[in-house]
Amino acid sequence: MFAAFARAFTTPDLRRKLLFTLGVVVVYRLGTHIPIPGVDYRAIRQCLDQTSGSQGLFGLVNLFSGGALLQITVFALGILPYITASIILQLLTVVVPRLEALKKEGQAGTARITQYTRYLTVALALLQSTGLVATARGGGLFSTCTVSGGIVPDQSVFTTVTMVVCLTAGTGVVMWLGELVTDRGIGNGMSILMFVSIASTTPSALWAIRKQGSLAGGWIEFGGVLAVALAVVGFVVFVEQAQRRVPVQYAKRSIGRRSYGGTSTYIPLKLNQAGVIPVIFASSLLYLPALAAQFAGGDAGWKTWVGVNLTRGDHPVYVVVYAVLIVFFAFFYVAISFDTDEVADTMKQYGGFVPGIRSGRATARYLSYVLNRITWPGALYLALIALLPTVALAVTGASQDFPFGGTSILIIVGVGTETVKQIESQLQQRHYEGLLR
Repeated sequence: MFAAFARAFTTPDLRRKLLFTLGVVVVYRLGTHIPIPGVDYRAIRQCLDQTSGSQGLFGLVNLFSGGALLQITVFALGILPYITASIILQLLTVVVPRLEALKKEGQAGTARITQYTRYLTVALALLQSTGLVATARGGGLFSTCTVSGGIVPDQSVFTTVTMVVCLTAGTGVVMWLGELVTDRGIGNGMSILMFVSIASTTPSALWAIRKQGSLAGGWIEFGGVLAVALAVVGFVVFVEQAQRRVPVQYAKRSIGRRSYGGTSTYIPLKLNQAGVIPVIFASSLLYLPALAAQFAGGDAGWKTWVGVNLTRGDHPVYVVVYAVLIVFFAFFYVAISFDTDEVADTMKQYGGFVPGIRSGRATARYLSYVLNRITWPGALYLALIALLPTVALAVTGASQDFPFGGTSILIIVGVGTETVKQIESQLQQRHYEGLLR
């Protein structure tokens, strides 16, 4: 594998792409450490020291921004507005006929949908940056910090507008950097930046576990977490590569003196067809009640119930609701992202059929049956991986910001595997041995 990486760097085209991707990553990480105007960075550092080990309601967003959100830097919102916009457009494609027609137009329609995604990203960034600045001004970003009210010393309108504009512009720059990597680098740019954001927080979180440990200076807990992490990564890689291959046979057609078709192939249905989307959906939905309770006034009964049951990751109610939401969104996302009727019609149009199954509606019913059966273990697998921080909290006493949480592992393994596959395919095109044997 390392020899293949060396060959990749000796190939001029691949070397340029890899170095360009690394350069964009350096610029992105630099932007996550530049504070925006109007922020007292010393107060932020003091609050981060006082609240270390618990990021509260903003843990998920802070994870996707590489720790930049709580520092209120230029790239504080990170890639999350673009992810949200992409998911919204993908869901709207199913229910809005105009978007569905654009999707079927090929490259031109995809370019138009991408442009809509950019516009929606800027709108979401403007909305989220306004909420972040308002939360920071009110002291809600660090609710347990004694100096949280002094994070934004100057609360004039001009300073507030400047902060919102800087955060929104930072999101636009992040989106531009991601598209540059996609066009001129290696892999999907947005996925690479998300991978870098999550991976950048892992070393500090691991070192915090060692400092909090009590056995042999914390090294035993540190080694135990690393061993568990390697085992979990291996398990995730194994499941992510698992697929159910539905055989497809194409009938032979004779046009003039030439014969076409007569080939055999298969439809690869992944065990985890939904990817990490159900975990993100479930986490975001669980944040809404806690966020509403945080900004609601008074001492209403629902606010107390939410504070007791839906803010602690180790509470039984939280665990059950989280697992049920993940399973539900796994089936929901698979249902809207894989249209069995469209696949069956396409197969029928080109003379393809599943052996033993009639073309058309019978094929669609068969594909739905197979998809539902493999989605169940995939959804339960997602729920199990997502609840890893809860298990770590109960067993090791680690913080809820466990470095090898379900979302982190799924994204790191998924993006890493796809990037390696792209490098491997480009090496094989140049007659080099690939990274994966």
